[in-house]
Amino acid sequence: MRLDKYLKVSRIIKRRTVANEACDAGRVTVNGKTAKAGLDIKPGDVIEITFGTNTSKFEVLSTQETVRKEKAQEMYKPL
Repeated sequence: MRLDKYLKVSRIIKRRTVANEACDAGRVTVNGKTAKAGLDIKPGDVIEITFGTNTSKFEVLSTQETVRKEKAQEMYKPL
């Protein structure tokens, strides 16, 4: 699954265009490397997002194409 789509489906970022812009600006890293929006995400990857002075880190647990709002947090684990 693409990184920008994963961020939207898991509801870490609310809109795919915002996720895409964050990737283009270099604010998203996967496993310690700056990531582009089209990067393939798989379980076990560690995503780090920087917005201003805030940094959030997540471990990918599953990649599902669609998920209900209530189950979205089961797709990742905050670190």
